Amino acid sequence: MVSKKITPFAKTAPKKISKLVKKHVAGNKAISLALQGGGAHGAYTWGVLDRLLEDERISIEAISGTSAGAMNGAILVHGFAKGGYKGAREGLAQFWRRVSEIGSFSPVQQTPFDRILNGWNLDASPVYTAYDIASRLFSPYQINPLNYNPLRQVLEEMLDIDLLNAHDGIKLFITATSVRTGQERVFHCQEVTIDTLLASTCLPTLFQAVEIEGEFYWDGGYSGNPALWPLIYNCKSQDIMLVQINPFVREEVPTKANEIIDRMNEISFNSSLIAEFRAIKFVSKMVRQHKLDQNEYKDLRTHIVFSPGELHDLNASSKMNANWDFFVYLREIGRAAMDAWLKKNFDNLGNKSTFHFEEAFQLKKKRAVA
Repeated sequence: MVSKKITPFAKTAPKKISKLVKKHVAGNKAISLALQGGGAHGAYTWGVLDRLLEDERISIEAISGTSAGAMNGAILVHGFAKGGYKGAREGLAQFWRRVSEIGSFSPVQQTPFDRILNGWNLDASPVYTAYDIASRLFSPYQINPLNYNPLRQVLEEMLDIDLLNAHDGIKLFITATSVRTGQERVFHCQEVTIDTLLASTCLPTLFQAVEIEGEFYWDGGYSGNPALWPLIYNCKSQDIMLVQINPFVREEVPTKANEIIDRMNEISFNSSLIAEFRAIKFVSKMVRQHKLDQNEYKDLRTHIVFSPGELHDLNASSKMNANWDFFVYLREIGRAAMDAWLKKNFDNLGNKSTFHFEEAFQLKKKRAVA
């Protein structure tokens, strides 16, 4: 489907947002958020954000999101423009409820027996297995020639794009991957449309590439899951918090075909993010050693919210599970993780990093053994 050309922010857009912006900026701890993609696992991020938005001691300067992270980011900013912290929380809850309602019409459903045997994963579902095989044999141009995407309906119902584009209290950055060049494109604030959000979530085995201004795009996770550099170059806050869905490290070696494919996708979708973390670590070290000009470079503080234990056994098939109970389960895990993080690390915001690159990848441990 050909999208409408992106236009500058609308002259008729609502402008009564100044009080919300002033209240938001008054927060005594400013952070930028990086939201990973992961299909249905984005409900975990919903939980993290829901708990974070309860704490009005923290203001969100910007959000960079990919795929499900892009959806969460856009819904949060839109809700905040309408009703501040409360509006953002209500918007996220409504979004995930609507996704579940639309998902209830999908042929890929769990039976109670499947739930007992496989938890929230869909591997044992005959319909999921058949669709998975079909997606490797036929393209979405053949299976879905009308290019139906249920998320379009949800987004069109929930988002006033003029309001979203006009809001300047929280910056929004959405990443998609150019099919032609393989490079990321980050859509800034007033460039965000329904099509840019669908482009960021466009898995090429499920949906046709999304055309925007003559260029075709796939899921942003291939090039930036999510992109961190917009938060570095466009924000004053030196605290970046990643809400992580895809694990960096897995101790076990996958041996089954689906496990191998899942791990390959995790590595692929994390590669650009890891590269950016390496760059941040290097630049911050140079700044602290006074080898780089502090007026031009930032000593960034990085933070991660992640629940490796609870999310460990959820494989790629569960990312297509739109069961409301599953969403609620993930939301509660996310809320608990954010609550624990705030209790332990709130005082570190604005002072020091709580995510340490070498420890996260066990590099110090490996070197010690060597």
